[in-house]
Amino acid sequence: MSENVISLHKPTDPPTDANAPTLLTVVPDPAPARPVPLWIRSGRAVRTAVTHDVTKATARTTARHALYVYGGGRILARRTWEARTPARYERLMRAAEAAGNLEEAREWEERGQRFREARHRRRMDLLTSPIDIAKGAAVGTGVGIGGLVLLGIAMAVATKDATDVVTPLMAVIKFINLMITIVRVVWGPAITVGPFLVLLALWSVGAHQKAAPAWSMPDNLRSSEGEPITPSIVVKALRDLGVSALRNAIKDMGDAGASMLGPIRIAGCGVEVDVTLPSGVSTIEVQQRRRKLAENLTRHEHEVFITIPEAARTVRLWIADSGALDEPIGPSPLVTDETMTADYAKGRAPWGQDLRGDAAALSLYQRHLLITGLSNQGKTVALRSLALWLALDKSVQFRMGDLKGAGDWAMFDGLATTLIQGPTDEHVIQVTEMVEGAVAEMNRRLMSPPGTQFPALIVLVDEAQVAFMCPVKDEDGRFYGGSKATSRYFMAVRKIHNQGRAVNVLMWQGTQDPTDQNLPKLVREGAHTRASLALGTESQARMALGDKAVDGGAAPNLLRPGLDQGTLVVASSGIDIPKGQSSITVRTHYVDDDAAVAIIERAKALRDGVTTLTVIERDEERDPLADIAQVVGNAPRVRTKDVLSRLATLNADAYGGWSFIDLKRVLDDAGAEPYKSDGVMVVARDRVLRALANRDTDGSASADG
Repeated sequence: MSENVISLHKPTDPPTDANAPTLLTVVPDPAPARPVPLWIRSGRAVRTAVTHDVTKATARTTARHALYVYGGGRILARRTWEARTPARYERLMRAAEAAGNLEEAREWEERGQRFREARHRRRMDLLTSPIDIAKGAAVGTGVGIGGLVLLGIAMAVATKDATDVVTPLMAVIKFINLMITIVRVVWGPAITVGPFLVLLALWSVGAHQKAAPAWSMPDNLRSSEGEPITPSIVVKALRDLGVSALRNAIKDMGDAGASMLGPIRIAGCGVEVDVTLPSGVSTIEVQQRRRKLAENLTRHEHEVFITIPEAARTVRLWIADSGALDEPIGPSPLVTDETMTADYAKGRAPWGQDLRGDAAALSLYQRHLLITGLSNQGKTVALRSLALWLALDKSVQFRMGDLKGAGDWAMFDGLATTLIQGPTDEHVIQVTEMVEGAVAEMNRRLMSPPGTQFPALIVLVDEAQVAFMCPVKDEDGRFYGGSKATSRYFMAVRKIHNQGRAVNVLMWQGTQDPTDQNLPKLVREGAHTRASLALGTESQARMALGDKAVDGGAAPNLLRPGLDQGTLVVASSGIDIPKGQSSITVRTHYVDDDAAVAIIERAKALRDGVTTLTVIERDEERDPLADIAQVVGNAPRVRTKDVLSRLATLNADAYGGWSFIDLKRVLDDAGAEPYKSDGVMVVARDRVLRALANRDTDGSASADG
């Protein structure tokens, strides 16, 4: 009979013979866990109890209320000391000296001297006061007793009882005895309760003044978010800024460092205060420490703005309410007011709000415009908002080039006389010729008789850095891009910047991430209105806005990419900037594509039909009559000077030098002569189309013959 074998180890090879004995594996029970020592369990329990939130909150509460008593005692002691000594006057005098206000320092010195003289007189009076008090007490006692005796005599006469003579005197004695008895009864409890009442009074003062360290405060108060701005907080933030001269001056001022501050004024979603710095502290030292100042004020860096007003040694701080700048502003009036129209010469575009919450409106009259910033920060929307408003002035003409080609400007088809959309070199060539056509129109206007009024022509190029960086050359070897005198786009823009303003030919450009290569110095400095969204560096901020604006506190490089979308720092004479500042920060309204389409439809309803040129034909034989029909579009009649302008845009080489005589010759030969309507020469659409139809019919008949 086979015998079962019990193995204590697992076999490495399974049995192969079916008749082989069965192998059983016996797995021993695991060893029992060792008990945790009592001292370890006790330590864990103590640590859990000590680190528990309830324990920590209780400890903070106990410490806070105990420190309220200590802080209240310090406050009352300081108040008593200042009330009994000239320390207050000396402190204020030092503060005035540190602030450089010698006249105020002399005034506090005089007040301190008068206080010392009055105190000296009071102390001298104390030398004779005991004798005076004794005399007064003796006289008072005698007079009082005499009066009581006289009163008793009167009572005795009235009652015919001689004992009533001493009745008033005895009544007074009994009253004094009663008071002594009451004091003896109350004195013991008063001695016992009195110290607690004193502690309660000290606690009340300390609690009212929050005289306890921040770590002992409740979570809602210990958190720095939303802490209101007070003079003491501003002074403390400046003191801890890391400027030794400023810290020492504030230290010398004592608690009167607030004398540096002007009134703290509510300004929109924050407050504003002017700080007059002590002698030896420059404004640049404060500007360079914006982040530290913001953190000292319990704010984020983007919630504190530092500008330089006109007053010497003064910085103006605007401090936002915590989180207020992350809240969106309201919709644009362009969207909410469907009856709004525009006035290029006298009106202002509703662009957004400044940091104070006031409406920020921009005048576009005879001002070249440049908007720049990092990608995806709202540049196109900010630029388009201005164009949407100006489109509501039916006299304004647009020629547009969008070198991104994402359809952001597609709604202007049918309103702009030229609309080029695309990022390729071919589109750059077309945009360059469009700008050169605007130069030809500018020259034509400049040659007009003095006093001639011209409608505004806005030449708008979005993503202009694509044009400046284009490496393509024309047939003459000239670059389309670049910043040299041989660059066609650069030179065309420069010509408009130099002379276009005089005849209302204006250049608007939007560009990304400015450098000297994609935004040449002469071009950016030719813009009257310069605005910048978030940028990466201070050097880029100087390229975008200029040295004056940046030196005056403009800092688009401190805006938060992605979070401050649509927030612009603007330097322009066309917007209201607080006196003494060189720039203003604007939070622009967001107008989405659907709203933009609706606004353009309203603008089209104000105008005659416009045929938008979307492709500029080049290097081909022109058909003047067909081109005239194309630029006339759907309008029943168009002024001859507008036809000439549109032809120059269509092809500057073919029509840039045309005059009215050239246009009249072509139309007369075709039988579509221009004529006068309301005192101006016009070209009739029906006549041009009839001439084209007759020409085509005649051509077909000749071919058949």
